[in-house]
Amino acid sequence: MKFQNIEFDKALSPFVKSIMVFESNETDTKTNLPFFADGFPGLMYHETPNGLYVNPHRKRMPQLFIYGQTIEPIEIEIFGSYQMIVFQLYPFTLNTLFKIDPKSINDNCYDLSLEITQVQNNISSALSLDNNPYSRVKLLSSYIEKLIEAKKNNFDNAIFSAINKILAAKGKCSLVETAKEVHLTKRTFERRFLSETGLLPKQFAKIIQFQNSLTQLSVKDFASLTDVVYENGFADQSHFIRVFKSFTGKTPKQFITK
Repeated sequence: MKFQNIEFDKALSPFVKSIMVFESNETDTKTNLPFFADGFPGLMYHETPNGLYVNPHRKRMPQLFIYGQTIEPIEIEIFGSYQMIVFQLYPFTLNTLFKIDPKSINDNCYDLSLEITQVQNNISSALSLDNNPYSRVKLLSSYIEKLIEAKKNNFDNAIFSAINKILAAKGKCSLVETAKEVHLTKRTFERRFLSETGLLPKQFAKIIQFQNSLTQLSVKDFASLTDVVYENGFADQSHFIRVFKSFTGKTPKQFITK
């Protein structure tokens, strides 16, 4: 598999976190890619002659779709060659740009072909005509830039600020203090955060903590499991194991020795 992290224009910020391209020309190989909770929804376009399926649901995915927050562990399965382009989006993007209720597509997706507009039809046609990944990234970037230009004043500045504070603290922050810093009561903060992201602030912070621990385990940047536990703000080892297993289906030890 060939993987690329694509640089993108600042005009896409703060809505796009990253752009990734996954490719393979192997025609007789089955590819399984695990995906775990990371706090970020996304937009995906894929060209897969034999289809792209999400397990354990065994659901065949549309060619161009928005996916919501991944909470339960999933696995993408592809047989044969493929090209996947993924725009990782900041959590408030679904509501602000696409007018999708984020909570409605947690662990689910929204088929963009359902958007019967001239712009959508033009993009779908252009994507199918040009198989160069860089051209496709440019087309999708242009599509998102137009949405940003039309709707950039619609996003919730307080929740945008709160998300950045939680990310900067790697999930290890007082959410009561975060609410105060963005001048919201605890109840209003939770309601607006859920509306914008599909998650409660506590859920989002826990996912960010988990993701940082997952990265640490993946690159083996630790001397002992206890280091990972306390560096990522978990109360104790049993708490860490419980959270980790809820998001991956495996204990940390099983994940390390896989």
